[in-house]
Amino acid sequence: MNNALFKFYEAIVIDRPRLTLVIVALVALLMALGLPKFKLDASADALTLEADRDLDFYREISQRYQTGDLLVVTYNPNGELFTPETLSRIQKLRDELLEVDGVSGALSILDVPLLYSPLQSVSDIRQGVRTLENSDAAYADAKQEFLNSPVYKNLILGPDGETTAIALQLAVDEQYIELVRARDALRLKRRQEGLTSAEAAQLEELAKTFRDYRTLSEQKSHARVAEVRAIANKYKDNAQIFIGGVTMVTADMISFIRSDLVVFGSAIIAFLVLLLAIIFRRPRFVVLPLITSSLSILLMLGFLSWIDWRLTVISSNFVALLLIVTLAITIHLVVRYREYHSHNPDWSQKKLVASTARIMFKPCLYTVLTTIVAFASLVVSGIRPVIDFGWMMTIGLTLSFVLVFVVLPAGLMLLPSGAARTDTTTDKPFTLKFSCFTEKRGNWVIGVSLLLAVISGIGFSRLQVDNRFIDYFHKSTEIYQGMKVIDQNMGGTIGLDIIVDVDPELANPTADATYTDEDDPFAEADPFDQPDPFEAPEPLTEADPFADADPFSEHSSDTQSATSYWFTVAGLRDLQRIQAYLNSLTEIGRVDSLATFYEVARDINHGTLNDFELAVARNSLPLKIEDILISPYLDSEHDQARVSMRVKETDPKLKRLLLVGKIRDHLVNELGFKPEQIHFTGALVLYNNMLESLFRSQILTLGAVFIAIMLMFMVLFRSLKVALIAIIPNVLAAMVVLGGMGLAGISLDMMTITIAAITVGIGVDDTIHYIHRFQEEIRIDGDYIAAMHRSHGSIGSAMYYTSVTIIVGFSVLALSKFIPSIYFGLLTGLAMLAAILGALTLLPKLILMAKPFAVRSA
Repeated sequence: MNNALFKFYEAIVIDRPRLTLVIVALVALLMALGLPKFKLDASADALTLEADRDLDFYREISQRYQTGDLLVVTYNPNGELFTPETLSRIQKLRDELLEVDGVSGALSILDVPLLYSPLQSVSDIRQGVRTLENSDAAYADAKQEFLNSPVYKNLILGPDGETTAIALQLAVDEQYIELVRARDALRLKRRQEGLTSAEAAQLEELAKTFRDYRTLSEQKSHARVAEVRAIANKYKDNAQIFIGGVTMVTADMISFIRSDLVVFGSAIIAFLVLLLAIIFRRPRFVVLPLITSSLSILLMLGFLSWIDWRLTVISSNFVALLLIVTLAITIHLVVRYREYHSHNPDWSQKKLVASTARIMFKPCLYTVLTTIVAFASLVVSGIRPVIDFGWMMTIGLTLSFVLVFVVLPAGLMLLPSGAARTDTTTDKPFTLKFSCFTEKRGNWVIGVSLLLAVISGIGFSRLQVDNRFIDYFHKSTEIYQGMKVIDQNMGGTIGLDIIVDVDPELANPTADATYTDEDDPFAEADPFDQPDPFEAPEPLTEADPFADADPFSEHSSDTQSATSYWFTVAGLRDLQRIQAYLNSLTEIGRVDSLATFYEVARDINHGTLNDFELAVARNSLPLKIEDILISPYLDSEHDQARVSMRVKETDPKLKRLLLVGKIRDHLVNELGFKPEQIHFTGALVLYNNMLESLFRSQILTLGAVFIAIMLMFMVLFRSLKVALIAIIPNVLAAMVVLGGMGLAGISLDMMTITIAAITVGIGVDDTIHYIHRFQEEIRIDGDYIAAMHRSHGSIGSAMYYTSVTIIVGFSVLALSKFIPSIYFGLLTGLAMLAAILGALTLLPKLILMAKPFAVRSA
């Protein structure tokens, strides 16, 4: 800090501490008034890429096929399922659930059409849709249909024959989709072309409107989940009930975030109070650091609340991180203050405080700047929660730096310096053991470091970005148990869709109007036993199951009657081949497409079908059956078919990235589809995109971050040699953590991916402080060995205290219910352990070997 700047600082903070603290208190009060507006965001959109074409396509498909979210309520009775008493309870449960706001429909064993109990003809179907609820169908027949029919197998009755499900259909939120697509379109234009002033104003208004609407939508969603839970709980005396679905997971993740913020925030503070009391043994050095750290959190949360900047699953970690990092900076100042006081007991309080602030300003400034550089790497991820995390840490670190150099010195100025006393913790600091080891076993330090580098490199090459969503939760949580039950009994949990476009090179499908399925491997009859496509069909007789069906019935609309390739035998055969392949994959549970309708129609027809009969069959179906078998899987207007599948999260072989690639490869290379015909969408695709972007933006840009930090080292220390020495221990610490994850098989996910930035950002702090102190000590006598011991005995203690604070503080997250938070806490602790060991052993050894500092001759 130059003299002019320091004099200004001294006049404001040190000479007028009361005024300074009053101003800080007023700002804190203003920010605290915004806390009631504080919001959390765990929506699915918060975990997707910005301007992701796949996300926009997903929303478009949701609108086109009206595929809203589902809440699945599984029901396993204590007694038998197919009894009047049990079915009556299920009916009451379903009816209550249908009254929940936002539930547009329900699918259960009571109300789905029975087509095989016994096998229905078209005439039977047209007379009325039979269900278990409105007919006298035998329970045994219905059970077999639910277990084995192509329509319901693994859909509403598990293989055990006792676990059923009520699938609650949530209406597609058209307004939400329209708002977010309009906002994203303007954002994309802003990035690519720029906006006019009118468009900029429109974007600002749209963004506000969308935020308000999303807040209301999330409140309704959480209230809906709570109401569904409350209803389900009333029936748990007679059955084992679990709830699954994206909205339920979202609601629970919000609860986990709140729990981590409150419980672990309190636990970390309690631990820090104890740690500071043990280290410094004076109340002022406990209270002042905690006030400073707490103020940084209060001001940041208040600021975020005022501008409606919401925390997500990822960015919520900034609270614990900022609390601990702020405390680490204050510890460095307190240790230097106590050192000055111990060595200069006759100094006034003002001189002690001023000298501490002056000498610590430069290293603390550079530690904050290098940490900001590391967290700034998160901003290029393209994922809003990660971007927010990076910006929040950048702003928070800047705020923390200011608060530490304002609140702590001003607070000390209001207190007497007290009697100087020898700091028993620095008589023979524990850190001197590391300097002695480095002096005597320096070659071991180099050898072990090289070995760790090699092993970490091997582990780094094995890093994966694929993982199972179910592994994010403890086995005791309802989310995990619900996913497991749905996976094992209801055909999977995570949705994956394939949208198939017709090959534009195909001839007009009407020219193949009477093509049948005879040469289909799934068909049985003679491929040539079909009418002439250019002759009128023979009159239908009563023996024909479709004879009494009017092809121009009330179901024929412009969309329905439009000719689609996918509703011909040739198109259905293509879809059947796709579905057969998907059914062969162990990772895939339930698969649905028009091929299911095709199979049912053939069963009803007792054999083959031609294209005309398919059209007649479609127009013969009641709307309720068409809504189940056709509408969700066909878009005649765009000549597009949808193959919907659910992926089993509990499958140990599940690798999402590999699965999508494997399916695409088979469809193109084995089944002959053109790449441009195949489009994947669904939650699985969006999550994969996020993970891939995280890997590219963080792992592949890690080298650029190290280069940027090394350039800052060169500016700070004015030496390329010193910059290289300083960066090596930090590179090794990052490699140890990432390599350890690779060797342990821990996949990078939305939270662990940020550990690299944290390791670099916080790890370099110790390096800067140590080298800065070593430069001071080497000027005393030019003795590198002695300078190392003195540095370890002084700044080494502060480094040790801050590292212990960070390691144990983050380890508290091991008690979280959210597995990524546990990994985040433990791996961050491991990263800090590697960083402090490198700073206390490898760093001084490299300095001793290179001797980079000029020593004045006596």
